[in-house]
Amino acid sequence: MKKLIDEFINYLSVERGLADNTLYAYRQDLKKYISHLRLKRVTAIEQTTKDDIVNFIMREKDAGLSSNSISRRLAAIKGFYRFLVMERYLKRDISSVLETPKLWHKLPEVLNLEEVERILKRPNLKNWLGIRDKAVLELVYATGMRASEITGLTRGNLNLEIGFIKCKGKGSKERIIPFGKEAARAIERYLKKVRPSLLKKASASDSLFLTRLGKRMSRQTFWKMIKKYLKQTKIKKDVSPHTLRHSFATHLLERGADLRIVQEMLGHSNISTTQIYTHINKERLKSIHKKYHPRP
Repeated sequence: MKKLIDEFINYLSVERGLADNTLYAYRQDLKKYISHLRLKRVTAIEQTTKDDIVNFIMREKDAGLSSNSISRRLAAIKGFYRFLVMERYLKRDISSVLETPKLWHKLPEVLNLEEVERILKRPNLKNWLGIRDKAVLELVYATGMRASEITGLTRGNLNLEIGFIKCKGKGSKERIIPFGKEAARAIERYLKKVRPSLLKKASASDSLFLTRLGKRMSRQTFWKMIKKYLKQTKIKKDVSPHTLRHSFATHLLERGADLRIVQEMLGHSNISTTQIYTHINKERLKSIHKKYHPRP
């Protein structure tokens, strides 16, 4: 079955042009599914049934996996079976009757303005690490870019004069996003005071954000940085590497930004993905009404 997974991932890469991060995630999801099948003594893909998929998904849910991860697991499995039918490894797609578990969907956690300000003020601007982190955090909140997009930026993607940045999102689709003065000042400080000295430690790196060794910042480093500042600010919310991205979108919509514009800046191919942030606004309105109305 490993050979079939390799063929499927190659198909997604060559024919569909999916991003490396997505390909890696799908491969890991399918590996877990295959491991589950082996535990059930299923050794060939043609022996699998719809119940095998359902049991796997329910096991993952019971293990505490997030609804987003469960949905992605199922998407990987459904895509895998469609591919196997298309390539005539299987006669029928046993996954076609299964739907993405929308009822399990959980609204992403967002930070309020005061919490965002607390995080943005945490980096210590007296050392190189704080200057770099300040630039990263300001840019994430100013643009709503994904962790993988931020860490994949190059110096050439940045235009400080007009305040725009070009990034490559899912499916290698490029988009241009504006950013404000605060982010521009933080980035300019980093470019002048920090990046040149870090660059001397690497032979040739065009990456925008560098580590102390002059190498490209990884997603793991980005996530550790977010967690560090959250811990320092004592914010107890259930956050992820995309929490500032979610907050960016929510705060724009709260102030009247057009949903289509926010969709474009986030790089969502489908507006239904962006509409989740309108639900967050509704939940906030309800909580505020309940808290402050004299007759809740």
